[in-house]
Amino acid sequence: NALTEALIGEIRVSLDHAEADGAVVVLAGRPGRFSGGFDLPTLTAFTPASADLLKAGFDLSYRLLSFPRPVVIACTGHAIAMGSFLVLSADHRIGISDGGHKIGATEVAIGMAMPWAAVEILRQRLTRAAFDRTALLAEVLTPDAAQEAGFFDEIVPAEQLHDRAREVATRLATLDAKAHHVTKQRARTPMLDTLAAAIQRDDDEFRAAIAAPG
Repeated sequence: NALTEALIGEIRVSLDHAEADGAVVVLAGRPGRFSGGFDLPTLTAFTPASADLLKAGFDLSYRLLSFPRPVVIACTGHAIAMGSFLVLSADHRIGISDGGHKIGATEVAIGMAMPWAAVEILRQRLTRAAFDRTALLAEVLTPDAAQEAGFFDEIVPAEQLHDRAREVATRLATLDAKAHHVTKQRARTPMLDTLAAAIQRDDDEFRAAIAAPG
């Protein structure tokens, strides 16, 4: 489940349909892996397509965080780097308790500075100690530790994940849609404004670095 522009585009189309229908969203990955993050050959090619991919990924996070109806993540396994940022972009996040899956951001470990947008997404959901360990030290967590850190609201056995996600989505569908949307805007507008500025800063800096001679 590497995040390519094509896959991100498919998710955007699905979100368009859900928004038009006034539907609650459940986003899941394939068994064993929610997402390992961006497609690295594209991202590390250091071309305009790399910048396009980076911006598309964080624009998707912004859309999930600001989506007018509730968003549920069913994290089916490993969630690394951009995969973990998408987990943190949902309203209710469910992981699986078994399988030894890894959750975290590995950018610093592989020689990449953490994007400004990633820092803001981590900051808004993780505990302070977990934020520092994740962002600065590239600590990768077990599901239990990830729940304690703030990546997940709950963890369940793998065979219960999809049923639990549907159960949560069914309950959230009973919320008053307008009240949910307005309250989400009031609660998240400062964070979303900061995130939007961070996404633009990442895009500007990355494109400038690509265009620089040498």
